[in-house]
Amino acid sequence: MTTTVLTIDTSTPAVLAGLVRRGSAGCGITLLAERVTVDARAHAERLTPNVLAAVADAGLTMSDLDAVVVGCGPGPFTGLRVGMATAAAIGHALGLPVHGVCSLDAIGGQNCGEVLVVTDARRREVYWARYSDGLRVAGPGVAAPADVPVDGARSVAGPPEQRALFETVAGLEPVGPDRPTPPGLADAVADWDGEPAPLVAAYLRRPDAKTLAERATR
Repeated sequence: MTTTVLTIDTSTPAVLAGLVRRGSAGCGITLLAERVTVDARAHAERLTPNVLAAVADAGLTMSDLDAVVVGCGPGPFTGLRVGMATAAAIGHALGLPVHGVCSLDAIGGQNCGEVLVVTDARRREVYWARYSDGLRVAGPGVAAPADVPVDGARSVAGPPEQRALFETVAGLEPVGPDRPTPPGLADAVADWDGEPAPLVAAYLRRPDAKTLAERATR
């Protein structure tokens, strides 16, 4: 039996919504449609339109969905909150299971060999994780590029700007993908048959925004 899965990721400036079809017993994941808007300030404005457009592009309706997969970071506070809240709302409204995955796994899990995955964490830092033949062996973490452990890595994946830091300094070979993809997100789900765990965002540090009470204690 095949399943149709809505995938969402807002851990990077790419506001991603995609549809994939998963074969029975996990035999193959097929991309049906994908909508991406690259705008770090438009997660809230673009995600729902991208979801609806991707569903329409696939020739489906929301009632055809069987599950939702959402990237839970690491990423910025606002972006992750939008993506996870949207995924949870869709799952609740349609009675669908919602699976949260590490967004970096949707990149690193698509590669063989020893791979470092890095994405933009702002503040001159990167989010990072290490993979061996598609399995995460270290991270996720957040650090300045000079403090990211690269020993043993042969290649680096992620957005070109962050990836280039490790191409030039550590001599790592660039590989794709540049960001989480719908098949990568679906492939990162560890257990399709079990009850999905509660969604937990991997912020890895406190958000830039502070409440009035927090500001008063400074």
